Amino acid sequence: MDTFLTFTIVGLVLGSVYAIAASGLVLTYNTSGIFNFAHGAQAMLGAFAYWQLRYGWGLPTPVALLLVLGVLGPMMGLLLYVVIMRGMRDTAEVTKIVVTVSILLGMLSVSHWFWHPETARTMSMFFGDQARIDVLGVTIRYHELICIAAAVLIAVGLRVMFVRTRVGVAMRGVVDDPDLLRLNGHDPDRLAALSWMMGSTLAVLAGVLVTPINGGTLEANMLTLLVIDAFAAAMFGRLRSIPRTFAGALFLGLAATYVLAYFPTAWTWTSNLRVSLPMIALFVVLVVLPQDRLRGAVTRTRERYHVPSVRKAIAWAVVLVVIVYALRLLMVTSAITTLTIGMTFAIIALSLTLLTGYAGEMNLAPVSFGAIATIVAFHFGISGTGLAAHLNLWGVALGVTVTAVIGGLIALPALRLRGLYLALATMAFGVFLSNMVLRDTTWHEFFGIRFSLFTDGSIAIPPLKVGPLDLRNETTFLMTVTVIFAVLGVGVIALRNSGYGRRLAAMKDSPAAAAMLGQSLVRLKLGVFTLSAGIAGLGGLFMSSAMGSVSSESFSIMVSLSLLMLTVVAGIGYVSGALFGGLLSGVGFAVIMVSFSNLAAEQPELAGMWTFLGHVAAVSPALIGIGVAANPSGSVHQMVEGYRRLKNAKPVLAGGAVVVLVSYLLALVGALDNWWFASITIATVFMLPVMGQWLMPEAVLGVEEARRRAPLIPERIGVDEPYSAQARDEIDRELGIDGYLSARSAGTEKELIPHG
Repeated sequence: MDTFLTFTIVGLVLGSVYAIAASGLVLTYNTSGIFNFAHGAQAMLGAFAYWQLRYGWGLPTPVALLLVLGVLGPMMGLLLYVVIMRGMRDTAEVTKIVVTVSILLGMLSVSHWFWHPETARTMSMFFGDQARIDVLGVTIRYHELICIAAAVLIAVGLRVMFVRTRVGVAMRGVVDDPDLLRLNGHDPDRLAALSWMMGSTLAVLAGVLVTPINGGTLEANMLTLLVIDAFAAAMFGRLRSIPRTFAGALFLGLAATYVLAYFPTAWTWTSNLRVSLPMIALFVVLVVLPQDRLRGAVTRTRERYHVPSVRKAIAWAVVLVVIVYALRLLMVTSAITTLTIGMTFAIIALSLTLLTGYAGEMNLAPVSFGAIATIVAFHFGISGTGLAAHLNLWGVALGVTVTAVIGGLIALPALRLRGLYLALATMAFGVFLSNMVLRDTTWHEFFGIRFSLFTDGSIAIPPLKVGPLDLRNETTFLMTVTVIFAVLGVGVIALRNSGYGRRLAAMKDSPAAAAMLGQSLVRLKLGVFTLSAGIAGLGGLFMSSAMGSVSSESFSIMVSLSLLMLTVVAGIGYVSGALFGGLLSGVGFAVIMVSFSNLAAEQPELAGMWTFLGHVAAVSPALIGIGVAANPSGSVHQMVEGYRRLKNAKPVLAGGAVVVLVSYLLALVGALDNWWFASITIATVFMLPVMGQWLMPEAVLGVEEARRRAPLIPERIGVDEPYSAQARDEIDRELGIDGYLSARSAGTEKELIPHG
């Protein structure tokens, strides 16, 4: 009985922390319609800030708590809403998700910047670990009582606020109809900002409370994922009901502790199951929950994608292969391997273009499907031993097939899900795979067969060898994955231009209309999920082979989220977006950070500056992701539009090509460093549209637009320039009387008096 009571108390405490964190999620979602994936990262930053104030600088506990809960939490929520969330209206669900994911990754980078991950930091419970009381023979510490009391008070307070107060009712109306709310005298922005301040404070409180309970040292990734477990509790209440969220949180806390207490100790997977339980619950709750009806109206968002013809796609595929081979001639062996890994990430990203860009379905764990193909190939697809070991074609085919089938099986129960719920379901699958399968390093015996899923926590995948094709050669490996990406890219574009692709687009725009026209949404979703999972599995398998040896960290949910974020930033509706997103995610920013680290080592006198720039480079992917709200179609779309205007400015295009070609030849003969070649090429590619507008404005912008943008010359006004409001303001500025006239006629419209 004592054991039951002890584990019940522990479960209630853990559930209480989940409830506090989940209440903040419900609060912000109710008032902005944005599910905050960065909620766990906010809790993590709050915990680190509290540690810094309380233990790093030695402030008293009440002062440290006052600063993190009264200043840091509200200010963090206010800044997030004012700077980022307020501009998220009329964007697609994937854009909203990616922005919050970017904030999550950015906060993780910031924590690594200010608090080095290798330094051990611990936190004690409030009033000390020995401050306790006995209840029915069970010892309860004061810190645990505070957790339970805080959760109950917050649940009751939020319930009363939402139901009994005008502010609470107005908060619930912000998402439904902000214009109607404004007509009734409320300020929707102020209400939403208030809710984000409260939600952020609750996240910080959860982070401060859960760290001593969890024990061990402060670790950013683990603390972030720990609070992410509260997502399941929030879904118990369908992101609406505080009481059901509270009950769901207690259920999760109790279930996790009972599993640890009563499952047989001989079951080696009990600990992994306990960690995975919140994600299993999240997946089950999402599947069981009643869903909204099919969306009937066509969704008009700001995302715009142009699908090229198959002929153009083939031409660009050939160009890609030629460019990669030309770049290979400049590279050393290590750089070739790095680019190969980046290209495998691009293949994984291509699965997102098909699934999310074309079909509008979500997958937050694409790299996890690569783990499935890797495990299958490791057990069934390696021939030979030692240095003669190689991956065979049977292993690749089996790994991709099994991954595609599992992708279909995962999609089967999730077929009724859409948007955010589908994203959360795939995220739950990815975290479950990491916690349950990739941590399974022990040996099992099943029908006399001994096996281990992820042997020793790290498995090696040798290069593929099929007949004369041996990928042990770095150049062969690079060119093979490049050709695979090019072929798959052409295939994806051909599929989008086919009748099947048009049905996917119809399902993305209006599921109800597509169903009414006789389309089988189940068949469409199942097919695209299966195909997408197979592509991700192929890319993940080659990624493992290119790395040589992979661990569970190679397939963590953070890697998947980073890949998704950068693919959306580049343009998830484009094959080229998948290419740039994959390259940036796989190697791009890592190479930049390593370069700054090497510069700091080589130049000690400038080490501070290089280290600072390295930290900035680590945070920059998140900053770019946050900026996707301003350009939801992606940077590739923006670049394509810029180059489309240059079609009549062929001298500018030719000049840019000459600059890049000369730089390449100089680099090839060793007269120019590779970094200078890369810098000149990147600058030329990005600056060419701007240079075109400057050098040949009429060819790029058109005659009328070029004249409108041309600088106004005051002496020509009235001669060959017509009188206009712009001309009047320009004359006032030239005469220096604009300030005087503005002050004199403030609040009145100035009269335009023609001369002559």
